[in-house]
Amino acid sequence: NDDDRVRRMSIIEEGQERLIRMAYLACVGSFSINGVAELQSNLLKERVLRDFYEMYPEKFNNKTNGVSPRRFMKLANPRLADLLGEHIGDGWIKDLDQLQQLEPLTDNAEFRKAWREVKQYNKRRLANYIYQSVGVQVNPDCLFDVMVKRLHEYKRQLLKALHIITLYNRLKANPQQDIVPRTFIFGAKAAPGYHQAKLIIKFINSVGSVLNRDVDVRERLKVVFLPNFNVTMGELIYPAADISEQISLAGKEASGTGNMKFALNGAITTGTLDGANIEIRERVGAENFFLFGLTTEEVFALKQQGYRPQDYYYDNAELKAAIDLIASGYFAGDEPQLFKPLVDSLLNYDEYMLLADYASYIACQDEASAAYQDTERWTRMSILNSARCGFFSSDRAMRQYCDEIWDVKPLRITAEGL
Repeated sequence: NDDDRVRRMSIIEEGQERLIRMAYLACVGSFSINGVAELQSNLLKERVLRDFYEMYPEKFNNKTNGVSPRRFMKLANPRLADLLGEHIGDGWIKDLDQLQQLEPLTDNAEFRKAWREVKQYNKRRLANYIYQSVGVQVNPDCLFDVMVKRLHEYKRQLLKALHIITLYNRLKANPQQDIVPRTFIFGAKAAPGYHQAKLIIKFINSVGSVLNRDVDVRERLKVVFLPNFNVTMGELIYPAADISEQISLAGKEASGTGNMKFALNGAITTGTLDGANIEIRERVGAENFFLFGLTTEEVFALKQQGYRPQDYYYDNAELKAAIDLIASGYFAGDEPQLFKPLVDSLLNYDEYMLLADYASYIACQDEASAAYQDTERWTRMSILNSARCGFFSSDRAMRQYCDEIWDVKPLRITAEGL
């Protein structure tokens, strides 16, 4: 006798144009409903599909994503695979939890040295690929700060660009300033009709064109945007990364799997409490993860009370300077208004709250720079990221689906059966 609940849960949306609510139809017709990270599964139950959870609580569960250790470690990072084989054997290839055996080796100076040599080889390999692909020479001895993923505003590649411009402004104001040299590596594709995403790709490339030619910064800040990002390219990128950028607005990322590929290869995450970042941080330890930004609850609360991005713009001198530089046409060449839609979006809407998270993000990146200067500490953090991420195997994910949803048993293949 709750007419409002009937209306909310109707498979047919009753409006001027009657539409089928496909997600609702799926909820009614399905045996099981799951998210692909704990946060997403909880949001489904508490917000997106709350009425259906209250009616069918037994249907709802979580299945956190995983990635293949065969492809994204053994195939993508053969030198690391060989190093692991020497010290813990090859069992990890089929049982990724065996990476836990690496933990005691963080105290072994020779192993840490070998770990760094593997990372350095992978960085040189990627540097060669970058030069062949886009003609930009990068120094493999600098910090590789990497953001490769689909280009969408909620993933906030534009926040990363604001960080780059902030560092650029600092160096232009004081060219003698001592900073950790960084190469920023992007890879992304936009949907064909997604104009704003394509404009962000153009913008990042334009920022790179300016910085890479500027004698004040070009040996300390480099920006590379690799075209046509795909999984095969990812096999070169994930093993070479020092920092993994997972900076989506909290509550927007279902899970992410790039975050897992990076961490398993020893990159250290800079991220929000979003998607599977939460579970990665829980496993690797807060001290081995660079956290920033609003929580999901804080995002909802701030939007409810009325988010005003211009308040952050006027209250933060570095943020204002970065946005003003974009607005001036500094990166736009002979089209000074080219990036005006980006500025207008940030100052008037900022749907994904880049300005609210900016100060926290800059502070987090400064913390990461300081940590990177302590080579032994950074190496330990890198090893522990790999050692503690065995949970994020696609083998574990598939076993959970088979055991808890599909009720199917593995089929043993014998040589005689082939």
